[in-house]
Amino acid sequence: MADASQPEVILASASMSRARLLRNAGLDFTTLPAAVDEDEVKHAMRGAMAPPSDTAVALAELKASRISHSHPQAFVIGADQILECNGIWFDKPPDMDHARAHLLSLKGKTHHLSNAVCVAKGGTVLWHHVNQASLTMRPFDEAFLEKYLAEAGDAILSSVGAYHLEGLGAHLFSRVDGDFFSILGLPLLPLLDFLRNHKIGLHI
Repeated sequence: MADASQPEVILASASMSRARLLRNAGLDFTTLPAAVDEDEVKHAMRGAMAPPSDTAVALAELKASRISHSHPQAFVIGADQILECNGIWFDKPPDMDHARAHLLSLKGKTHHLSNAVCVAKGGTVLWHHVNQASLTMRPFDEAFLEKYLAEAGDAILSSVGAYHLEGLGAHLFSRVDGDFFSILGLPLLPLLDFLRNHKIGLHI
């Protein structure tokens, strides 16, 4: 239950993974996903030759500032993640056939995740952080892929890479370089540092 003496904190995301990370870290917050046309933003950023990291920041800030305008007294957390492999940007797969195609495109290759988080208040972005992780998928065979898809199920459709590294998705990889929390969807440690420094929403 939120402490009435603490400022309100809102997570502007529908991601269960991000909410779970914040909840496990002891943050009091409510969830209010921002309605943002991510495809339009990505198309515009790619047209401007922006790198994935800048696009992730732009999306995180847009989500946070949009909710922040309607809840000006709250501290609003926005986050986004862009997956890029050999110049191709991936979106969340809409169904299992697309998830299979994603994984076939990524297998045996190294892809990069640009992970951004920001905090806004009163429509103004107060802070942001971005980092990148590199993940190398092993060259698995078709039998493994079909078994993975069957056992992982529709839950992987919530992930841009069609995997959850904290679960069965770990079996897809031969090497992972980068912050574990960021790969799960949120650069948690820099965010917690910002929140502690501003005495926002934490039990400890």
